[in-house]
Amino acid sequence: MNLPINEQTVLITGAGRGLGSSISKSFHREGAKVIINYRKSYKSAKRLSDSLGDKAILIKGDIRNKEEVLQMSKELSDQKIIINTIVHNAINDYKFNGEQRKKIDEIDWQDFQNQIETSQKGFLNLLNIFTPNMRKGHFGRFITIGTNLFQNPVVPYHDYTAAKGGLLSITRTAAIDLGQFNITVNMISGGLLRITDASEGTPEEVFEYIKNITPLRKVTTTEDFSDAVLFFASPWSRAITGQNLIVDGGLVLN
Repeated sequence: MNLPINEQTVLITGAGRGLGSSISKSFHREGAKVIINYRKSYKSAKRLSDSLGDKAILIKGDIRNKEEVLQMSKELSDQKIIINTIVHNAINDYKFNGEQRKKIDEIDWQDFQNQIETSQKGFLNLLNIFTPNMRKGHFGRFITIGTNLFQNPVVPYHDYTAAKGGLLSITRTAAIDLGQFNITVNMISGGLLRITDASEGTPEEVFEYIKNITPLRKVTTTEDFSDAVLFFASPWSRAITGQNLIVDGGLVLN
């Protein structure tokens, strides 16, 4: 079985703002029911939900906390909502502000832990809680959000890059376990995006520099990236799992 996007119910973590909001809009445009997960951004998440109408549902939950993910699952189950697709987009209060980030001799383990908790532990909680129903339905799509920085660390975002590198490993090992149940697990990786809450602190000269060295001569927008996410949820990707698709205008070439 391979569900078209307009028959899917999609849970998007960290969907209240930024890239998560854009991903929600892309899925909604294609007819999916969208579950907007947020932790602190209630006002922006509510505005998004109101703008999308009946096929959007708000759900609060900190995915780092397994009990809260269980509660999210219970709330959805009580409403007879079955999740087919999960986009793991959430990050932990990060700003891509270049030279203001800590250098390797200044950063400490807690900085790494803060990012790992959301990227890796959060994803593991989602896998633990939502996989069983996907197995029963013999269909599921997990899509993680990565970064091109572990191929080309042009800016030393040490903690963020390490957390996403580990997330790619979990993405690939989960793909091996879950493929037999028609559940695919893939990653979409971007670079600097114009523009999100996380990238709003990026100096304009950095955007200009990235544009000039990118083959497509543009900085990837959140809309560009979000539309690429749709591919891994669509029937056209049914034979693809464990992969990392880089969406950055050709800046990083695999």
